[in-house]
Amino acid sequence: MASTTNFRPKLAMGTFVLLSVALSMTTASVTNGASSPSNRSIHAAGQHSDTKCQDGLILSVWQPEDNLTTGDRIARGLVYFFSLLYLFIGVSIVSDRFMAAIEVITSKEKEVRVKKPGGEEQIVVVRVWNETVANLTLMALGSSAPEILLSIIEIVAKNFNAGDLGPGTIVGSAAYNLFVIMAICVLVIPDGEVRKIKHLRVFFVTATWSVFAYIWLYLILAQITPGRVDMWEGFLTFLFFPATVITAYVADRRLLVYKYISKQYRMNRRGVIVQVEAESAMEMNNRDDKLNTIDENGGISEEVRDFEESRREYISALKDLRKKYPQHDLEQLEIMAQEQLMNKGPKSRAFYRIQATRKMMGSGNIMRKISERAQSDLSEVKAELQRVDVDEPIEEDAACRVFFEPGHYTVMESVGEFEVRVVRRGDLASTVTVDYETEDGSAEAGSDYIGKKGTLTFAPGVDEQRFQIQVIDDDVFEQDEHFYIRLSNVSEPASLSTPKVATVMILDDDHSGIFALTSRDHELVESIGTYELKVQRYSGARGRVRVPYWTEDGTAKAGKDFEALSGELIFENNEIEKVIQLVIIEEGSYEKDVLLYVNLGEPQQIGGIIEAAERKAPEELTEEDKMALLGRPKAGDIVRAQLRIKESKEFKNTVDKLVQRANASILIGTSSWKEQFVEALTVSAGDDDGENEGEEPPTPSCMDYIMHFVTLFWKIIFAFIPPTDMSGGYLCFVVSIFCIGVVTAIIGDVASHFGCTLGIKDSVTAIIFVALGTSIPDTFASKVAAIQDKYADASVGNVTGSNAVNVFLGIGVAWTIAACYHSFHGREFEVEPGTLAFSVTLFCTEAFVAIIVLMIRRNPKIGGELGGPKKAKIVTSIFLFSLWIVYLLISSLEAYGIIKGF
Repeated sequence: MASTTNFRPKLAMGTFVLLSVALSMTTASVTNGASSPSNRSIHAAGQHSDTKCQDGLILSVWQPEDNLTTGDRIARGLVYFFSLLYLFIGVSIVSDRFMAAIEVITSKEKEVRVKKPGGEEQIVVVRVWNETVANLTLMALGSSAPEILLSIIEIVAKNFNAGDLGPGTIVGSAAYNLFVIMAICVLVIPDGEVRKIKHLRVFFVTATWSVFAYIWLYLILAQITPGRVDMWEGFLTFLFFPATVITAYVADRRLLVYKYISKQYRMNRRGVIVQVEAESAMEMNNRDDKLNTIDENGGISEEVRDFEESRREYISALKDLRKKYPQHDLEQLEIMAQEQLMNKGPKSRAFYRIQATRKMMGSGNIMRKISERAQSDLSEVKAELQRVDVDEPIEEDAACRVFFEPGHYTVMESVGEFEVRVVRRGDLASTVTVDYETEDGSAEAGSDYIGKKGTLTFAPGVDEQRFQIQVIDDDVFEQDEHFYIRLSNVSEPASLSTPKVATVMILDDDHSGIFALTSRDHELVESIGTYELKVQRYSGARGRVRVPYWTEDGTAKAGKDFEALSGELIFENNEIEKVIQLVIIEEGSYEKDVLLYVNLGEPQQIGGIIEAAERKAPEELTEEDKMALLGRPKAGDIVRAQLRIKESKEFKNTVDKLVQRANASILIGTSSWKEQFVEALTVSAGDDDGENEGEEPPTPSCMDYIMHFVTLFWKIIFAFIPPTDMSGGYLCFVVSIFCIGVVTAIIGDVASHFGCTLGIKDSVTAIIFVALGTSIPDTFASKVAAIQDKYADASVGNVTGSNAVNVFLGIGVAWTIAACYHSFHGREFEVEPGTLAFSVTLFCTEAFVAIIVLMIRRNPKIGGELGGPKKAKIVTSIFLFSLWIVYLLISSLEAYGIIKGF
């Protein structure tokens, strides 16, 4: 990718070449004017020898005007020219602030609940502003504000009379955007790669409006009311702006007629032929069915799918990074994946324009903020999730409550006596009594335990009481048994709370035991690390017993999802529980759902009379041996457990939060005036060198320092604009557009004086110099967007919409104001068709050809509007650039009367 620094001299050189061409044409015009009265009259329309230059809205004419030599005029022309360059820099910098406000405004997000195919609800974050509406309203206004405001300001400056500078700049800028920017974007794509316009329906709609806008200009100038513009014409021109936005939105959302056209058929995975829209058929082949089944109520399907796609890209990046950097922990990989998501994710035209402006002006590369932002985002997300996970403290109830703690006891038959605990919570100021009594379950009082009842007294300040229960030991094999202890008759003001009944399980210890897993099904998250799978011994606990165990693959694979394990558990005498330590491998999978199994083998007695009896032949067994064998260990009902490993909820929530935060507006917004002034006074590297991992951040180049000091005045002045965090960006929006208006008014005056001093007509000055100056930031922005984006929308897809909006807002508003003013004074608003009508007609013709060329490039041999095979790129770029040269040359020749116009 060519650096921004290398591209600047080329633009400057091109500007001087165009200046030389214009001056040559002017000289030829002056020479011919000596012998041709008609040429003299043409020249007199705005040239230095026959007409006095007029004062501008803000700047007066440079005095004296009379008896200037050619050298004086050239010297003044150079001063005006470099002043224009400096003013263009200023308007680019203030537009940076304006676009940042727009990006913050249009990046507002909201949470939306959607249902997955299984009925599970999910919260996703979507943009409040529809992307198409944002591009055609605020984004278009931001990128074209100088041209639009110049047209309006010129009307006011000329006492509401028509001028050539504003309309000429709008048409010239449209030509430059459509031909030159597209030519550059086609060429800069790496060989073999292509970029396609994603929202093709919207592109067709805006392209149609773009061509119609200039056809409409020709109609009202030369056909409907030749030589004048009525109020209804101006107002209708403005109304085409909301019409453009509405029709583009309809196309984007597939509303109205789009629901019933462009249908194709495809075969789904079940072999059923179904009908789908043409573009959707292509998209469905490239997306998971899961993404297409998300609830589409409320017209949010596209945004939800974009969110899901971003999340899937994040997971994919995380997996790739885990393979590439196995030595890094998960948190480091999450930061790196977040950087990739923000770096490669789709960005608005505003983002790319701001990035281009800052790189040109020595203010650094916005993309370098991504690493810092990714670290900050991860820290905030982890802290937020920790706050959510911590249970809110339960406030102590003012009322006094009495209950067992704990509510379940497990004891061996040989325990003798054990202690039961009763507690009270809440108000401890009074004396409280409560009765307790044992109740039979499968265990019976008198044979298995000693029944008991009594009353517990809690003195003031006492919160706990205990009592003893006795268990009867015998030598008879029997199943595990249980009984209950119940609380009752609690005194005022206390009340009984759960658990008010305690369960006591008595484990028989006269048998070697039955061994089983506690549960057949287990569910765990992959982030658990080590999972303790419990194996219990019941119906006896006598002697030492070995229990073999081993893991078994299911959909979960050993070495990938868990560590394979096999071995033996040794239960000591009277030991009733052991655990198997399963190691779960965390691989950062978003929607993991895999199974593994753990099996228990036959338990075996270690030593003692049972082991000795098992070694004897059946005929050798004595009565004592046979009695012993009745108590040997056995396997229980659950000897095979199924473990389901699911994604970590923390990881899943982290992914969702990070994807939600992958918003480019956070990189270009500002939170305080201090931050703005620090940025204004700091020199930062603008190129991309030295950004590889492990390398030191690049230092500013000589050109970065030069551009910083050249632009320092503008940076400091516009640092006073309110930060974007104030009032949601709207305050910055209003102040910025006012500042753009002031700078644009000065540009209009300087451009007019420049042309008048050198004898260049305003229409030529507009299409060559002013249009080029206001479009330079868009050039760099589109170039970077073309290379970095997956699609061509941010680079060229929005050009047609912007061109249409320029006419409908810039000319529509200006001419409506002027027409109303003249109508109020009983006059007509006169607009000479002349050069403007001719220039518009020429542009429409070439624009139609350029759009056809772009559509031809979508055929499989090339594959998209941008890029493709090297030969096709070069041919397309040369052709589009030549269209611009032809437009400039013919428009300029017509302006000077060398060729005949309308």
